[in-house]
Amino acid sequence: MNFPMFWQTTRFEIDLTQPRVMGIVNATPDSFSDGGQYASTHAALQHCEALLREGVDILDIGGESTRPGATPLPLMEELARVVPLVREAVKLDVPVSVDTYKPQVMQAVLDLGADIINDIWALRWHSPDPQAPSGPGVVADHPSCGVCLMHMHREPQTMQVAPMEGDVLPQVLSFLKQSALNLQGLGVKSSRIVLDPGIGFGKTVQQNFSLLARQEELLSAGYPLLAGWSRKSSLAALSDASAAPVAPLAGHERMVPSVAAALLAVERGARIVRVHDVRETVQALRVLQALKSAR
Repeated sequence: MNFPMFWQTTRFEIDLTQPRVMGIVNATPDSFSDGGQYASTHAALQHCEALLREGVDILDIGGESTRPGATPLPLMEELARVVPLVREAVKLDVPVSVDTYKPQVMQAVLDLGADIINDIWALRWHSPDPQAPSGPGVVADHPSCGVCLMHMHREPQTMQVAPMEGDVLPQVLSFLKQSALNLQGLGVKSSRIVLDPGIGFGKTVQQNFSLLARQEELLSAGYPLLAGWSRKSSLAALSDASAAPVAPLAGHERMVPSVAAALLAVERGARIVRVHDVRETVQALRVLQALKSAR
């Protein structure tokens, strides 16, 4: 693999010679899978501590749902959800990622010591406030924070109304390569950058699985990959055409296909998997690592 086998972040140099599990912490009332379960700072912090016991490598905290059709969240409300949690989470001696696209939130959490900015917009979003900083500027001005740049077609309210057309892999690869190069042009070292193909963000079910099947082609960009298949609707859409129709799986019922997708993504070169079901994913990855060691 022609990319750094570590991820430089604010406080940690994350070793990527082994696959890493990023645990999802949704401090939201309306996320598609677990919205409302961890909406209070106390409940969300307890969830962070539980994920640590389950073997998580990175915590990914988000205050705004970006499910298909989601309404954008006002800045002050996102800050109110995220800032108190990040202030406590950075004390847990584990890398803390924050899932946000708003530059003001990025600046606030980095000031608290957050390690990674995980942005579905790949730093393209512009605040309506002309006095607000830019996403690329916030990241570039920080001496060492990590950043994950994700591919998203359109935006959450419209991405699944009119998804991408044709062969998505070259489009996703070109976008991610250019986004990373733009950030490097501002002085951000490549060791700080991870790429995410954006499973479910403006792609059809078939396109999502095409990205998984050909995921190794994305490694040609020269950066580590993060895969986020956990509980996505594409997994619920799978069915045996010869079998009797069954009801789509609810979010919490998608654990088994989610773990399977995470393993397949790692086998195809992903170095980080972003998941809800940390314990099960960690256990499955141990089986995969034992198999590789036995070879």
